[in-house]
Amino acid sequence: MDKDDRIYVAGHKGLVGSALVRRLAGEYRNLIFRTHAELELTDQRAVDRFFEAESPDVVFLAAAKVGGILANNTYPAEFIYDNLAVQLNVLHAAWRAGVKRLLFLGSSCIYPRECPQPINEDYFMTGPLEPTNSAYALAKIAGIEMCAAYNRQYGTRFLSVMPTNLYGPNDNYDLYNAHVLPALIRKFHEAKLRGDSTVVAWGTGAPRREFMYVDDMADACVFLMQRADADFDQLISNRAPLINIGVGDDMTIRELTGMVSDVVGYQGKVIWDTSKPDGTPRKLLDVSRLTGLGWSATTPLRRGIEHTYAAYCASGERRGTASEQATADA
Repeated sequence: MDKDDRIYVAGHKGLVGSALVRRLAGEYRNLIFRTHAELELTDQRAVDRFFEAESPDVVFLAAAKVGGILANNTYPAEFIYDNLAVQLNVLHAAWRAGVKRLLFLGSSCIYPRECPQPINEDYFMTGPLEPTNSAYALAKIAGIEMCAAYNRQYGTRFLSVMPTNLYGPNDNYDLYNAHVLPALIRKFHEAKLRGDSTVVAWGTGAPRREFMYVDDMADACVFLMQRADADFDQLISNRAPLINIGVGDDMTIRELTGMVSDVVGYQGKVIWDTSKPDGTPRKLLDVSRLTGLGWSATTPLRRGIEHTYAAYCASGERRGTASEQATADA
């Protein structure tokens, strides 16, 4: 990427998009944004008009419909339709506009449910998906395949990255749609304010998850997009042009729950509702390909949770239905 490139960040108000903006703003001059109200990415004609008018050189596709187990399992049609529509419109318009490079944000849920651990990029499409979020996963798989197809047929430079479970400022704290870490922050915070003696969490607490501070993830994305042409072309040369982004370490949901409650300062007891689903048993990414390029995450989990909780308190975030429970999958 050149300093004067016109860089479009799709989804700039979200968790990942806002982190990308923070990372790019101090180094690049021409950042392009549109709010959801200004540009509906599921509208093909609107997306085409935007790319024709703005002619971006580089695109970060961070816009997506996301959620935890409950939302994915309840609204699978919306998750597959909205994500497919956004991807189809943006990727096709990027090709037509002659975009130099594009980074597509996937998800670790694209990998098989019973995947060997840690999960290497070569395990892509080698087994059945986790049923509770298969619609979302299939949409993301289609995005990866679309990047590969356009690279192969049209010579585009579209790279897919598979981030692990992310958290940080501007996360979604709606307990009906939130992922596990922000949901736990809100539940413990509100329980502390009310003086509740117990908090209910879903599942057994046994699943293992990897968590990454979103600013680390944004830094990794920019690091990859800044690679020299020959190095970047090597990244997208595989049949599936994807690379994992994570920290290379995980913990149980029960351990995470204890850490979040400690950071928030909640003194009560956690009750595990084992009638609720756990999701995939383990999702630890093999990040050796990324670390081999010279990049590693720098934010310890506890410090990242502390930063996130401080941002949550400062924002006055209180959305969502308090009766809904935090879920394990992300």
